[in-house]
Amino acid sequence: MDPNAPHQNSFDAMLKATAPLDPITTAIVHPCDAASLEGALAARDHTLITPILVGPTARINDAAKEAGLDIAGLEIVDTAHSHESAETSVRLVREGRAQALMKGALHTDEVMGAVVDKTTGLRTARRMSHVFVLDVPAYPKPLLITDAAINIFPDLMVKADIVQNAIGLAQALGVAIPKVAILSALETIYPKIPSTLEAAALCKMADRGQITGGILEGPLAFDNAISAEAAKTKGVVSDVPGDADILVAPDLEAGNMIAKQLMYLAGADSAGLVLGARVPIMLTSRADGTLSRLVSAALAQLMVHHNLGKAVM
Repeated sequence: MDPNAPHQNSFDAMLKATAPLDPITTAIVHPCDAASLEGALAARDHTLITPILVGPTARINDAAKEAGLDIAGLEIVDTAHSHESAETSVRLVREGRAQALMKGALHTDEVMGAVVDKTTGLRTARRMSHVFVLDVPAYPKPLLITDAAINIFPDLMVKADIVQNAIGLAQALGVAIPKVAILSALETIYPKIPSTLEAAALCKMADRGQITGGILEGPLAFDNAISAEAAKTKGVVSDVPGDADILVAPDLEAGNMIAKQLMYLAGADSAGLVLGARVPIMLTSRADGTLSRLVSAALAQLMVHHNLGKAVM
């Protein structure tokens, strides 16, 4: 990739890509504040989702009235409290009434607790993981970073699922064969740094068909993951450096710091999804603005339609 290529607004392109798609029915989990309702309504107005508001009816109506928002005509499923909101939202998915979840005004642990329940949750054979999608002004295409929110110290097999989940999202965004950089502190295998060994193993797993759909390279330090020139200087010969679609962090702390640094120091816009469950989950935070919530909904819509396309095939 040409480092001097002009930056294209990745999020605008994603929103345009959703134009021909039908909205996905989405359970909004406990939308009892203005931010949750504004995000759901914005996504509805952009024909990304058809929201079902799951929470205490009186509190939802009060929040809408206080914020001056019109929620007339939206379905509300009444619950007593946030814990029940999470359980009910998951049940709507299991019943086939919802195709995605969007977090509202409750803790992430409450949502994910209901999602990962072994009996009534939304588990699949694959480990769940979070993917940040960033629009970085200094990078000419969307940059996916994983996992920065779910798996704290993933082992090798969990990392394999993390990589596969991210590849699936990149393909839903239109990247036919995503390029995946497995990050560590350096670009050579060094046994005292376990992430270098795991990076090498992940690449070999891809060679043997245990991870499919992408081109993997690692271990790579951050500089030679995003800069072909830096990789060349250090003798790394690969198609991935300077053109990576996905950065796989060694652990949650590293991934979270990379993503937040790009947001707050490099001016990146962010969105994200939890993948690996039966449906995509939008874990928006209170600090997220309307754009983040809107693009997260677009990601979920693209992912759902991508998976529907695969099912038809």
